[in-house]
Amino acid sequence: MKKLTAKSLSLILSMVAIATSQAPWEAIAQSSNPTYQGLGRDSLDAETLKRYAPPALPANVTRPIEAILDVRSPGMGMVTPDGKQMFFSWGVTGTSQVWRLDGAQRFPVQVTGGQDATTIAGMTVDGKYLLLSRDRQGEENPGLYLQSTKGGELEVIQHIKGVRTALQYVDNDGRTIYFSANDIKPDANIIYRYDLQTKQKVQISGGDGLWWIADVFVNPDTGKRQKFLFGKATGSLAREYYEYDVSTRTTKPLIGQGEQQEYSIQYGKTADEYLVLTPKFGEFRRLYRYQNQQFTPITPEIAADVDSFDIDDQRQRILYAINDGGYTRLQAIAANDFSAIKLPEFANADHVYAGSTTRNGRFTTIGVESAKAPRLSYVYDWQTQKLTQWVLPSTPEIDTSRFVAAELESYKAKDGTDIPMFVYRSPACTNNSQNPLAKPCPVVVHFHGGPEGQSVPGFNRYAQLFVNAGFVFVEPNVRGSDGYGKTWLNADNGRDRLKVIGDIEDAALHIRRNWQVNGIEPKVGVTGGSYGGYATLIAMSKFAGSYDAGVSNVGMSNLVTFLNNTAPYRRILRISEYGDPVKDRQALLELSPITYSDRIKAPLLIIQGANDPRVPVGEAVQMQKLLEQKNIPSQLVIFADEGHGSSKRSNQVLQIGYTLDFFKKHLLN
Repeated sequence: MKKLTAKSLSLILSMVAIATSQAPWEAIAQSSNPTYQGLGRDSLDAETLKRYAPPALPANVTRPIEAILDVRSPGMGMVTPDGKQMFFSWGVTGTSQVWRLDGAQRFPVQVTGGQDATTIAGMTVDGKYLLLSRDRQGEENPGLYLQSTKGGELEVIQHIKGVRTALQYVDNDGRTIYFSANDIKPDANIIYRYDLQTKQKVQISGGDGLWWIADVFVNPDTGKRQKFLFGKATGSLAREYYEYDVSTRTTKPLIGQGEQQEYSIQYGKTADEYLVLTPKFGEFRRLYRYQNQQFTPITPEIAADVDSFDIDDQRQRILYAINDGGYTRLQAIAANDFSAIKLPEFANADHVYAGSTTRNGRFTTIGVESAKAPRLSYVYDWQTQKLTQWVLPSTPEIDTSRFVAAELESYKAKDGTDIPMFVYRSPACTNNSQNPLAKPCPVVVHFHGGPEGQSVPGFNRYAQLFVNAGFVFVEPNVRGSDGYGKTWLNADNGRDRLKVIGDIEDAALHIRRNWQVNGIEPKVGVTGGSYGGYATLIAMSKFAGSYDAGVSNVGMSNLVTFLNNTAPYRRILRISEYGDPVKDRQALLELSPITYSDRIKAPLLIIQGANDPRVPVGEAVQMQKLLEQKNIPSQLVIFADEGHGSSKRSNQVLQIGYTLDFFKKHLLN
């Protein structure tokens, strides 16, 4: 990889010296050489890492953040087939590790340790072994491990530097598993069969593409694998599915070929029946039965997405979640006739969703979340219809009943479209209009990642930190967000992003115009991570003047260099969302914050992980160097041991601390 040196950085600076008679994106296009190459920590020199290393923060800044980060819930977890133990991931040590409960609300026992983030990926059908995923330094190239449910040393199944290894399926025989890995080509997933006893792996798929095992149909009479459903990603949401018949050893296309359509598929009650989640036949995702090449809807037609679904391995029940304007509702139907099945009810819940179901179909984990408490994890026994809370959340030194709930509001874009947003206001910011001497509370607008993500209400520690500090915290769902139908979701694809990117500016214009107190406009800041980081950079550059300060976390500054340098396995998925770096180069440059860097006047903080495989660290460095050359008030912080966001608790404290301190300095004063 080519390091980001002074020579390569000079190419960046030369871009701004091209004739002013050209459009800015045309000027950038004339620079034929890339401004940087590669990704990860190795793409930077030691001097750059040292220069932008995270500085320490005083205790009065970090202590409130540490306290609120202690308010957390463990992962949903997996229950053993007999319902006597639960294993779950928990970050209480500072990094995610795996824990065990030997009964409901018992004292948790830690079963993995160290500084590498470790999560539970699966369990053998007999409940004797765990399959674990372990990452290093935020690289997002995890390895797969085996551990006895009694604890002890981890056994490496596969962990190769620069390779993503992921569990796909655990067989009923107790010794065979399947996993995927991009160890042959960096932009293609190969499926392997692995024997836990002989330690031998066998390649069962080949060729190009990002493949996974979507489902396996097991013959109910023999208990043997009968058919495999293989999925292949052809875009950010588009999928193709293929079916492999074990008896005939033949593979046939099933659905999605040549369509560029969004599908999610599992087997139904029988081997020739399929459950298909798709928005193909309407505005919203709906669940269908697919048989004899015919689609039959099995969920009601409503103005909301069926967000996800799952069928248990015994093919008895289908659980599906509805995304109702950002709130999650859990439903259940019988797999044989699709009749409704009654579920436990939870009062005042913002989100209710299912976790995993044991292989025998008896126990299902259920998560319940509200604005006032961390997620509660339950286990539902389908046989006895008994609901038991297993995991107790931690709320040390914090009274979560005082947390502010989100209010659903909206603002109008320039073309008259209503953009939904969730707003968190403290009582002090709600009633200050009655005071003739009062000023408006400053506002921080937070844009979600994705861009196919969605901001939702519920328990939000991050929002509460801003509320406690005296800000109004706003989370818009601009066009391109999930949860509002396929027209909304696809409104920003490729060149169409140029038509709706103004939604970012319009949020600030609405706030300044409508949230004045005594004729005084509020100060407005902008922040976000990943695509939200990009939105922040665009807000501060293309829409300069709309926001008073910005904090961009792992955001893209140049969509062309981003697409050319992001991890190969992600490139095909991101091109379908943003555009092709060759065919759509002009549009991509017109949409790139670096094109408008000369407009930036307000203070800007950029935060980045050196090992980020999604948004290369060069995206942050090239923007910061331009800002330094222009003497624009800016700061860059690079975490050498993190990737796409901070996973270690100590780094999370610093990342949030820099953000809050920055907005206090520039918005509160």
